[in-house]
Amino acid sequence: MEIRIQKIDPSAKIPTFAYSGDAGMDLFSLEDCQISSLDKKSISTGLKIAVPEGYAGFVCDKSGLALNHGLTTLAGVLDSGYRGELKVVLMNLGKEPYEVKKGQKVAQLVVKKIERPEIVEAVLDETERGKKGFGSSGLT
Repeated sequence: MEIRIQKIDPSAKIPTFAYSGDAGMDLFSLEDCQISSLDKKSISTGLKIAVPEGYAGFVCDKSGLALNHGLTTLAGVLDSGYRGELKVVLMNLGKEPYEVKKGQKVAQLVVKKIERPEIVEAVLDETERGKKGFGSSGLT
Protein backbone atom coordinates (compact mmCIF):
# COMPACT_ATOMS: atom_id res chain seq x y z
CA MET A 1 0.00 0.00 0.00
CA GLU A 2 1.10 3.55 -0.69
CA ILE A 3 0.07 6.71 1.19
CA ARG A 4 0.44 9.93 -0.79
CA ILE A 5 1.32 13.01 1.26
CA GLN A 6 1.42 16.65 0.15
CA LYS A 7 3.16 19.37 2.13
CA ILE A 8 1.05 22.54 2.18
CA ASP A 9 3.78 24.28 4.18
CA PRO A 10 7.45 23.77 3.26
CA SER A 11 8.45 23.37 6.93
CA ALA A 12 5.97 20.53 7.55
CA LYS A 13 7.48 17.19 8.52
CA ILE A 14 6.48 14.00 6.70
CA PRO A 15 5.14 11.34 9.12
CA THR A 16 7.62 8.65 10.12
CA PHE A 17 7.59 5.26 11.82
CA ALA A 18 9.94 5.35 14.81
CA TYR A 19 10.53 1.57 14.83
CA SER A 20 10.17 -1.19 12.24
CA GLY A 21 7.17 -2.88 13.92
CA ASP A 22 5.19 0.27 14.70
CA ALA A 23 1.50 0.41 13.75
CA GLY A 24 1.35 4.20 13.93
CA MET A 25 3.34 6.83 12.08
CA ASP A 26 4.28 9.92 14.07
CA LEU A 27 2.57 13.22 13.25
CA PHE A 28 4.42 16.48 13.92
CA SER A 29 3.19 19.93 14.93
CA LEU A 30 3.63 22.77 12.47
CA GLU A 31 3.23 25.37 15.20
CA ASP A 32 4.12 26.48 18.69
CA CYS A 33 1.12 26.84 20.98
CA GLN A 34 -0.05 26.38 24.54
CA ILE A 35 -2.93 24.16 25.64
CA SER A 36 -4.34 25.19 29.00
CA SER A 37 -5.49 22.61 31.52
CA LEU A 38 -8.88 21.15 30.49
CA ASP A 39 -8.71 22.97 27.14
CA LYS A 40 -8.32 21.67 23.57
CA LYS A 41 -6.57 22.97 20.44
CA SER A 42 -6.48 22.06 16.78
CA ILE A 43 -2.82 21.58 15.85
CA SER A 44 -1.75 22.05 12.22
CA THR A 45 0.48 19.43 10.60
CA GLY A 46 0.89 21.30 7.29
CA LEU A 47 0.02 18.09 5.41
CA LYS A 48 -2.67 16.68 3.18
CA ILE A 49 -2.81 12.89 3.23
CA ALA A 50 -4.53 10.67 0.65
CA VAL A 51 -5.65 7.51 2.41
CA PRO A 52 -6.55 4.89 -0.23
CA GLU A 53 -10.19 3.91 -0.74
CA GLY A 54 -11.11 0.98 1.47
CA TYR A 55 -8.90 2.32 4.29
CA ALA A 56 -9.12 5.04 6.94
CA GLY A 57 -6.55 6.80 9.08
CA PHE A 58 -7.07 6.98 12.84
CA VAL A 59 -5.33 9.74 14.80
CA CYS A 60 -4.20 8.22 18.11
CA ASP A 61 -2.45 9.35 21.28
CA LYS A 62 1.28 9.31 21.83
CA SER A 63 1.55 7.21 24.98
CA GLY A 64 4.28 9.36 26.54
CA LEU A 65 2.25 12.55 26.11
CA ALA A 66 -0.83 10.83 27.53
CA LEU A 67 0.94 9.38 30.58
CA ASN A 68 3.27 12.26 31.40
CA HIS A 69 1.10 15.28 30.50
CA GLY A 70 -2.53 14.10 30.21
CA LEU A 71 -2.76 14.87 26.47
CA THR A 72 -5.30 12.89 24.46
CA THR A 73 -6.53 13.11 20.88
CA LEU A 74 -10.09 13.89 19.80
CA ALA A 75 -11.89 13.76 16.43
CA GLY A 76 -9.53 11.22 14.94
CA VAL A 77 -10.90 9.63 11.74
CA LEU A 78 -9.26 10.49 8.40
CA ASP A 79 -11.59 9.28 5.63
CA SER A 80 -10.24 8.22 2.24
CA GLY A 81 -12.11 11.02 0.43
CA TYR A 82 -10.81 13.88 2.60
CA ARG A 83 -8.22 16.14 0.96
CA GLY A 84 -7.95 19.03 3.43
CA GLU A 85 -5.18 19.59 5.95
CA LEU A 86 -4.74 16.90 8.56
CA LYS A 87 -5.08 18.58 11.95
CA VAL A 88 -4.67 16.97 15.34
CA VAL A 89 -7.16 17.93 18.05
CA LEU A 90 -5.37 17.67 21.40
CA MET A 91 -7.14 17.83 24.77
CA ASN A 92 -5.13 18.62 27.90
CA LEU A 93 -6.54 16.59 30.79
CA GLY A 94 -3.53 17.46 32.93
CA LYS A 95 -3.37 20.04 35.73
CA GLU A 96 -0.72 22.23 34.07
CA PRO A 97 -0.68 24.07 30.71
CA TYR A 98 1.25 22.21 28.01
CA GLU A 99 3.58 23.89 25.51
CA VAL A 100 3.51 22.33 22.04
CA LYS A 101 6.66 23.07 20.05
CA LYS A 102 6.91 23.24 16.27
CA GLY A 103 8.36 19.99 14.92
CA GLN A 104 7.32 18.00 18.01
CA LYS A 105 5.51 14.65 17.79
CA VAL A 106 1.89 15.27 18.82
CA ALA A 107 0.01 12.12 17.75
CA GLN A 108 0.26 9.07 15.54
CA LEU A 109 -1.70 7.97 12.50
CA VAL A 110 -2.77 4.33 12.22
CA VAL A 111 -4.13 3.23 8.82
CA LYS A 112 -6.62 0.36 8.86
CA LYS A 113 -8.63 -1.52 6.26
CA ILE A 114 -12.31 -0.62 6.51
CA GLU A 115 -15.32 -2.77 5.68
CA ARG A 116 -18.39 -0.87 4.49
CA PRO A 117 -21.36 -2.92 5.66
CA GLU A 118 -24.77 -3.02 4.07
CA ILE A 119 -27.25 -1.39 6.48
CA VAL A 120 -30.32 -3.58 7.08
CA GLU A 121 -33.22 -2.62 9.35
CA ALA A 122 -34.21 -5.67 11.40
CA VAL A 123 -35.52 -6.99 14.71
CA LEU A 124 -32.45 -8.04 16.68
CA ASP A 125 -31.94 -11.43 18.30
CA GLU A 126 -31.70 -11.83 22.07
CA THR A 127 -28.27 -12.45 23.64
CA GLU A 128 -27.03 -13.49 27.08
CA ARG A 129 -25.83 -9.91 27.75
CA GLY A 130 -29.00 -8.31 26.42
CA LYS A 131 -29.45 -4.73 27.64
CA LYS A 132 -26.80 -4.92 30.37
CA GLY A 133 -24.59 -1.86 29.96
CA PHE A 134 -21.53 -0.29 31.53
CA GLY A 135 -19.90 -2.45 34.17
CA SER A 136 -22.21 -5.41 33.60
CA SER A 137 -19.38 -7.95 33.47
CA GLY A 138 -17.81 -6.78 36.73
CA LEU A 139 -14.15 -6.14 37.54
CA THR A 140 -12.94 -9.68 38.31
